[in-house]
Amino acid sequence: MSADAVVTHFLFASALVLAIGHGAGWVAQRLKQPYIVGQLTAGIALGPSLLGSTAPEAYKLLFPQEIGIALTGLAQFALVVFLFAVGYELDLTILGDRARTAVTVALAAFVVPMVVGSGCALLFREQLRALDMPVLTTGMVLFAGVALSITAVPVLTAIVRENGLADTVPGVLAVSAAGLLDVIGWTVLAGTMLDGESGGHALGWQWRALVAAGFAVVMLVAARPVLRRLLWRTRTEPSLRLALLIGFACASASVTQFLGLHAICGALLAGIVCPRQDDGTLDPDLLRPLHVVSSLLVPYFFVFSGQSVTLNNMNATGWITLLVVTVLAVTTKVGSGVVAARMGGLDRDDARTVGVLLSARGLTELIALNAGLQAGLVSKPLYTVLVFMALATTLLTQPLLLLVRRLADHEPTRVPDRAGTVTPLQDRVADAPLPPQPSDGAPPTPVADAG
Repeated sequence: MSADAVVTHFLFASALVLAIGHGAGWVAQRLKQPYIVGQLTAGIALGPSLLGSTAPEAYKLLFPQEIGIALTGLAQFALVVFLFAVGYELDLTILGDRARTAVTVALAAFVVPMVVGSGCALLFREQLRALDMPVLTTGMVLFAGVALSITAVPVLTAIVRENGLADTVPGVLAVSAAGLLDVIGWTVLAGTMLDGESGGHALGWQWRALVAAGFAVVMLVAARPVLRRLLWRTRTEPSLRLALLIGFACASASVTQFLGLHAICGALLAGIVCPRQDDGTLDPDLLRPLHVVSSLLVPYFFVFSGQSVTLNNMNATGWITLLVVTVLAVTTKVGSGVVAARMGGLDRDDARTVGVLLSARGLTELIALNAGLQAGLVSKPLYTVLVFMALATTLLTQPLLLLVRRLADHEPTRVPDRAGTVTPLQDRVADAPLPPQPSDGAPPTPVADAG
């Protein structure tokens, strides 16, 4: 194929990806689902499982192998910008007065799914061989746990806002705990990828881990003051500052990619060390265009993810695994979140809301799954299972929130008495002593009017 033909195919494929991706996202929002649900569905539909099987000639025409590298590059660039924005927005000061509860919820919502996922990988390693998984390594076992432990902060935040929970205790607590989960999850994920395929890397995993730790220390200690001095105190134009910071994120991503940690780790780290304004707030001149660029380009990532989904090759073991993994993913997240929130002092309904919110995985899960696939920590059939698990758990979040609200509406209202004991309101009314009866034969005072 000539260079002009490659450019023509790439431009037409881009038109298709952007139109269908954002169109499907708009439809998902109209159906009261997160935007990324529609984009993920569109990415799978444009992949080999659906378009490739129903119209193979059209699939080859739209996505020839010659444009694969260009699409992959744009997908990775979209990830870098997206995770740079995620890291920049990561603010653990939101914990506030409920820091201890948020830490407890985050640890429980990470440790329980992590243990269950890793334990199941070890327990059912023979069954996983039917999904083309080789002999399990330590990294593969840990990655199975990470796949169940992830919570998608951007999707969770959108759900919180759309449901009017942004200023409520469960909403703030869930977002705070998810931020901590991000830090823990990405750290463990980075460790698992060091155990993955090194691609003939000249350095062993021990040296790569040492260099990565040194790079992280330098970034955390030196990058922020240097960036502030160069880009903020010099009154750099916002557009130039944005370009230089995206370049900084790409450079950081290239370092971690070289070390075998995937570009996502460097991009996230670059966002974390990026300076804020003097009062500690986010710079709107930086954050707004970051969101615009990442949201515009993220459909490329969903199409890139959909290319590795092999739905046609799913056997009975794959479908059973999908059912089991989805049930475990929901129950471990919701259950651990509810119990930890209750231990932190939240009432039953608020604790249920926190647990359900933490079950949303979305785009963050897909990013981790793609990193694991590229590192050789998961086979394509198991990757397909986990992608559909991410889609299912994200789809279930909104219906589960509605269920929690209905349960709260139908259950008795609970109010504290003078001693601080919480009892159902109607029980207190029923147990209340009757008012004294008048002696002149007048009708008794109704209980509802007493006191």
